Amino acid sequence: MKYQDCIGLVQEPGGMSGGRAARERLAAANINPMTGFATDYLNHFNEAVMLLEMLPSCPDCVEDFLAWRPASYRQHFAGSSFKGRELAIAAYDAADPALRERLDTLSDTMTAMLQATAAALRAGLSPETGGLIAEAAAAWLKPLVASAGALINGDAEHGQAAAPQAVVDGLMQRSA
Repeated sequence: MKYQDCIGLVQEPGGMSGGRAARERLAAANINPMTGFATDYLNHFNEAVMLLEMLPSCPDCVEDFLAWRPASYRQHFAGSSFKGRELAIAAYDAADPALRERLDTLSDTMTAMLQATAAALRAGLSPETGGLIAEAAAAWLKPLVASAGALINGDAEHGQAAAPQAVVDGLMQRSA
């Protein structure tokens, strides 16, 4: 389904545009009319961060965290029960390519961090050490989730992210 078919919006440099009804349809579906992105995608990462935050006091939650799987923006919405999922995917596809690339970079960075954390937690560490790693990872992820939220909500200046490998390399250097 094409974005234009969904709501009759056209993409213009700098973001979404269209008539009032189109913007209202996006807003009603919890999709930012200016960016074409939905904050529901952040739930995918917030769930993992919440589990990481629980690990120091509830080491048995490690299996729940390890069950987390990466999902791109499209994959997240395709598999979700989000009522406007087709519209969310179409709006994402029609979004400003530079903004979409920045959101994808943030997503890739968070995913790489979560995968590195999962690999560390699978190494058979003591619950205390696992809790410390989980706590540190959650602290590093929260600003990235906030940056993704800022980007989704139209604050492109604060939606910056480093390349995923650079972030993971930095984390490994800090841990050594």
